[in-house]
Amino acid sequence: MASTPRIIVIGLGYVGLPLAVALARKFAVTGYDVAPDRIAELRDGRDRTREIEPAELAASSLTLTDRPEECAGADAYFVTVPTPVDEANRPDLSAVLAATRMIASLIDPARRPTVVYESTVYPGVTEEICGPEIERRGGLERGRDFRLGYSPERINPGDKQHTIDRITKVIAGEDDEVVEQLAEIYGAITDGGVFRAASIKAAEAAKAIENAQRDINIAFMNEVAQIVSKIDVSVWDVLAAARTKWNFLPFEPGLVGGHCIGVDPYYLSHLAQRLGHNPQVILSGRETNDGMGAWIADALHERRPRAGSALIMGLTFKENVPDIRNSRSFDLVRRLEWLGHRVTVTDPYADAAEVQREHGLRLSELNGQTYDLVIGAVAHDDYRALPDERIAALLSPHGTLADLKGMWRDRTLDPSIHRWTL
Repeated sequence: MASTPRIIVIGLGYVGLPLAVALARKFAVTGYDVAPDRIAELRDGRDRTREIEPAELAASSLTLTDRPEECAGADAYFVTVPTPVDEANRPDLSAVLAATRMIASLIDPARRPTVVYESTVYPGVTEEICGPEIERRGGLERGRDFRLGYSPERINPGDKQHTIDRITKVIAGEDDEVVEQLAEIYGAITDGGVFRAASIKAAEAAKAIENAQRDINIAFMNEVAQIVSKIDVSVWDVLAAARTKWNFLPFEPGLVGGHCIGVDPYYLSHLAQRLGHNPQVILSGRETNDGMGAWIADALHERRPRAGSALIMGLTFKENVPDIRNSRSFDLVRRLEWLGHRVTVTDPYADAAEVQREHGLRLSELNGQTYDLVIGAVAHDDYRALPDERIAALLSPHGTLADLKGMWRDRTLDPSIHRWTL
């Protein structure tokens, strides 16, 4: 690799943009995205993901493009495209393969570039699917014309503490030289250092189990919430007591969505099933978490004398981010509608056009209307800060306030308000 390598980052979403901006502080970097509107907004200094501030984006030396030909002849390609699942919860590698094929057409064998995947995959994808695809499409030979590396992304949307320049980066390569190249590149942008994984497959597996572990722990909390609800006990009261033990793990119940925790376990279970192993724990956790929205809707419906008006506060997959991908709040919406409730949705972070386009729902403002059922689904700071009288004003007489995240547990509200929480 050249002493001043030219680097291409492919995919400028939650993962790719922070990586590209960080790399551009030290190297010559081009950020590529297949969506022209994404490139246009970034050139205007706007990041819809809110991961990069406008001033930081404006000051960056990052070159932006949606033209593949402008990415030819680089020394390193970093792939940071989405890896979702399909309707049957099977890995959807279409974006990764599209990026791989594009790279195959751009490689200059004389430069012997390193192709690094950050996208979450199951073990074996980088070396057994992506590498051979580059060889077929480009008429190239791995090792001679290009080499492979892997460094799992660890972006936590909305988290301003564990940013790309502070976390430990796991790195892996097909040989020691690639590993040291990645150590030099990533080591230049993070104070957290690098960890040299034993192999590419080990690094791929590490990423998969990081999120599967969180998913399973949250599923346990959701199951506990369902159990103690049958004896009229709040899981938040149970957790308050349990957390006094020094080694208790402070996971919390709730709606589990997003493009990582709600997806990555299916990549691990897919590999397990291919190998003839039944991943009982992983899939049991997924079943519990995927069914939580419907369980909450049913539990609330049983408390009401009849279906009525309902307000769901929060549609993004987690607090204080605009990302609605794989958000389980929509499960809550659909189940309540199926039960006959007239549902209104609101969210200060979600993009109204995206909500309409993807789910056919219109975002509403908190405009003085009252509802029979008000559900605090996502703990946005805006909702946490609502004064008692503002919360009470949302409810019709004898309405129900459902606080899924326990954000209003300590509020003193009118006794006529029926209160429910996990």
